[in-house]
Amino acid sequence: MGLGGVSHIAIGVRDMDRSLAFYRDLLGMRVTRDQQERTGRSAMYAREDKSGRRAVQLRWEDDPEAPFLVLSEFPATSGEAIRLDQVGIHHVALWVSDLEQRADKLRAAGVPFVLDPIEVDAAGYDGAQGERVMTCLFQDPDGIILQLDQRV
Repeated sequence: MGLGGVSHIAIGVRDMDRSLAFYRDLLGMRVTRDQQERTGRSAMYAREDKSGRRAVQLRWEDDPEAPFLVLSEFPATSGEAIRLDQVGIHHVALWVSDLEQRADKLRAAGVPFVLDPIEVDAAGYDGAQGERVMTCLFQDPDGIILQLDQRV
C-alpha cells in the first residue's frame, strides 16, 4: 500500500465563529460540514470532555481527494499556538493563484503578518532551478501561522 497525499489538517481553535469569519470569509474556504461531536475520555485529548467538540470541515476544492481543514473547538480550549522555532507542526501552507490580492485583503482586515509577500527560489518547493515562488506568512485569530504560496 502506497502513501498518498494529505487527507486533512486539523486545527484547534478557541472561538469557532471568529475562526470561521477568518477561514471562510477572509480566506474563501467553503464549509462542507459543521457538527457537534461527542469525544468522551481518550488518551488523545488533554482532559475528559463530556460535552464534545464542534468540528467544522472547510474545503478549497470540490475534489473528494483534495486535502481539507478541520477546525475543532472544545469547551474551554486552552493553550497557545506554537511558534516557527518549536517542535510540532508550526505552520500550514496553501497554494493560491492570487497571493497579492489575498494578502491585501488580509492586511485590510488587520491580520498580523509574520512575513510580507516576497519572492523566493522555487528550488525549496520542487527542486526547479531558476523558478520563483511568491510567499507570505500570517496568523489566524488564535496565532496559528499560515502561509500562502504562488508560482511566479
